[in-house]
Amino acid sequence: MSSTSVSRPRKELPQPLRRLLRLRLLMKRRKPDFVRIDQWRYKRIEDSGWRNQRTLDNKIRRKCKGWPRPVEVGYRKPAEVRGLHPSGFVEVLVHNAEELARLDPKTHAIRIAGTVGLRKRLEIVKRARELRFYVLNPGKRVEERLKKELNTAQSGQ
Repeated sequence: MSSTSVSRPRKELPQPLRRLLRLRLLMKRRKPDFVRIDQWRYKRIEDSGWRNQRTLDNKIRRKCKGWPRPVEVGYRKPAEVRGLHPSGFVEVLVHNAEELARLDPKTHAIRIAGTVGLRKRLEIVKRARELRFYVLNPGKRVEERLKKELNTAQSGQ
């Protein structure tokens, strides 16, 4: 198998961590969308996100039946998996191939910054595949180029 193979390495997760990631997913499904009061009424605050309630008459603060649920402590996810990617890796933003030297492929997954162009992105993905990193966003054009290079290398043999 070539060092620039298109397959992605997967992390072998211990059973407790796998269970907690599954639990986090189930908790996320049950969590309501926390909305600001009257966000469904006024267009100007439609996408403003959660704001804590301060007025005495606020129905969300008083937890009245039929009103949206407020943000509370019980909706928080397990501490061991908080901030992890669903694959179990710690997500790291990478801008160039030299940054890969400081990372561990067993614990880190790389996300290539959006400002990186195609040429440098190709370098990063090749180097990451050599070091067996999990690349979260290689990009379609990069994948096509790698497949093309792999096919030409195999047909040349």
